[in-house]
Amino acid sequence: MNRLLVSPAPHLHTRTSTMSLMRDVVIALLPTVIVSILFYGWREIMILAVSVISCVLLEYLITRFLLKRPNTIGDWSAAVTGVLLALNLPATSPWWMVLIGAIVAIGVAKMTFGGLGQNLFNPALVGRVFLLISFPVAMTDWGPVRGFIGNADAATGATPLGLAKEGGIEAIQHLDYLNMLYANIGGSAGELSAIAILIGFIYLLARKVIRPHITLSIWITVFVFSGIMWLADPSAYTDPIFNLLTGGILLGSVFMATDYVTSPMSARGGIIFGVGIGIITMLIRYFGSYPEGVSFAILIMNSTVPLINKFCKSKKYGR
Repeated sequence: MNRLLVSPAPHLHTRTSTMSLMRDVVIALLPTVIVSILFYGWREIMILAVSVISCVLLEYLITRFLLKRPNTIGDWSAAVTGVLLALNLPATSPWWMVLIGAIVAIGVAKMTFGGLGQNLFNPALVGRVFLLISFPVAMTDWGPVRGFIGNADAATGATPLGLAKEGGIEAIQHLDYLNMLYANIGGSAGELSAIAILIGFIYLLARKVIRPHITLSIWITVFVFSGIMWLADPSAYTDPIFNLLTGGILLGSVFMATDYVTSPMSARGGIIFGVGIGIITMLIRYFGSYPEGVSFAILIMNSTVPLINKFCKSKKYGR
């Protein structure tokens, strides 16, 4: 009689790993990082260096001395958090504020829950929102920063969303949407170039790192919601193209809303998740006190993921 051998899961193996996925995310972020450095120069290099080094070092120290587990910095997730945090900050941010953001992102939002795979909220966004609430003046300082290209000054000054919130539709009539597609006017480093983010999005899709459900559902929701409001009263509400090209909607929908740990597992759940982010974002933009609402929207919907997963259960064994 043949003996039956029983072994624990997993029984299926693949070349895909956490490290390879995170490495692909870093590669997808490179176009945005390069554009941010060209426009914001040495200041942006400093912010990126402080953010990435702080996140990686903090994760190492926490796993090594507090959790007393093998270090996890080799999976690149801390580096991804550091890059995303840096891209969500103004180029005028002082180094100590970047360090505080890294401490909150890694120490509070990620490692307090047990590390990668167990955190409920996106770490980079928790760090950004904490800094926005704690240091609102510094986080909305879009002062002039000298970059490496001649027209870098075009990327400084009040953000388009800020102009629309303070001055209404008349304040943004001078904006050229075609120019905004290439290099936005004002904002954090991750808001500068829509094209750079779209290149990263295409790369992630080609590498099958993410699925398009969440990102496209956010874009469609923002477009439809703002389109209805704009058609109802174009003198009071911004149009759909403006809302897709401005603020952190592209960066957030491509790189943060699609985070494996903090987003739903099923396609149907991802669509619900994306629609919720789009609606909350536009409600904050149109009726809230902040000109931007992407970060808050993603974090709010992060908290609903366990409920969405329970409602939208994935098929088992193909059934």
